[in-house]
Amino acid sequence: MAKKVKGVKDSNNQVVATNRKARHNFAILETFEAGVALMGTEVKSLREGQASLADAFATVDDGEIWLRNLHIPEYHHGTWTNHAPRRNRKLLMHRREIDTLVGKTRDGNLTLVPLSLYFTGGKVKVELALARGKQAHDKRQDLARRDAEREVTRELGRRVKGMTS
Repeated sequence: MAKKVKGVKDSNNQVVATNRKARHNFAILETFEAGVALMGTEVKSLREGQASLADAFATVDDGEIWLRNLHIPEYHHGTWTNHAPRRNRKLLMHRREIDTLVGKTRDGNLTLVPLSLYFTGGKVKVELALARGKQAHDKRQDLARRDAEREVTRELGRRVKGMTS
């Protein structure tokens, strides 16, 4: 059920968690959508909007993709059947997609980073990115470029309003 995401998600997706630091620390090359194998109490906790992708990453082990270090807190109405908050969770993707990800991560010094966790049609999905880590100077260049673009749009707004300096 995995598919390549084309940048624009449906408006009916309910986003549970996003990894805001991922786009700062990594250069995103490709994005994929994958299902997540979860327990019932994990889904109930996600429906309450509780999850953290801050330290999460994905690995490929024996032809399967695993999401590691994703924090889903215990369901507060759960009993002794509650889940472990940071357990490894299996991602559901087609075999050919897994094989291409294995080849790209092995050859190109790339990593798999989760960008967001959301509901689509009642099912929990994760947006997974094939990414390359940024160096410190790349991060500084991105910040400088973003500041320059912000300043240009601010100046254009001033000129439109007739407040030239």
